[in-house]
Amino acid sequence: MAYDVVTPTRLGGDELDVSPVTTTLRTTPTGSRDIVTNINIANNASTVARVTIYMVPSGGTANDTTVVIPMIKIPKNTVLSWSGSQVSHEGGTIVGTSTVAGVCVTISGGEVA
Repeated sequence: MAYDVVTPTRLGGDELDVSPVTTTLRTTPTGSRDIVTNINIANNASTVARVTIYMVPSGGTANDTTVVIPMIKIPKNTVLSWSGSQVSHEGGTIVGTSTVAGVCVTISGGEVA
């Protein structure tokens, strides 16, 4: 059985655009796959934010079938941390949207070539 060595790394992140516009946070490079283990969402706004994060396969769209974190309510000046294990294949994207400006996302995991 063959094993891949995965080095933990910051895969991507950015400030989210306000809904209905989505922000691309990460695109899995050609010839590799991403293993997402953490998504941190910081609400720096002065009000509650509702945030949705999607993991969209190559050629797909952000919709109910690609939601990882669905419209979660994050109080002002709060960080939400998601932990798990999701795989994004070549060309897949992680995108997000927020109901308010000032929400930043950081994605961690590993890239496997």
